[in-house]
Amino acid sequence: MISYEPFYDTLFKKGITEYSLIFKHGFSANTIHRIKKGEAISTKTLDALCYALDCNVENILTFKKD
Repeated sequence: MISYEPFYDTLFKKGITEYSLIFKHGFSANTIHRIKKGEAISTKTLDALCYALDCNVENILTFKKD
């Protein structure tokens, strides 16, 4: 199972809010909602998040065995 727990840790460490991602970086509210609910996002979105947050993939998601 994919977990986005590292995403929120990264946001906190970098002092970036969900609001900032939506209104300053151009991410859709639906994308943030999908992450919050643990739903799938595209690799294109993942790439854009890594660029906007200046981080690696492992700072956004992790894999956990069920």
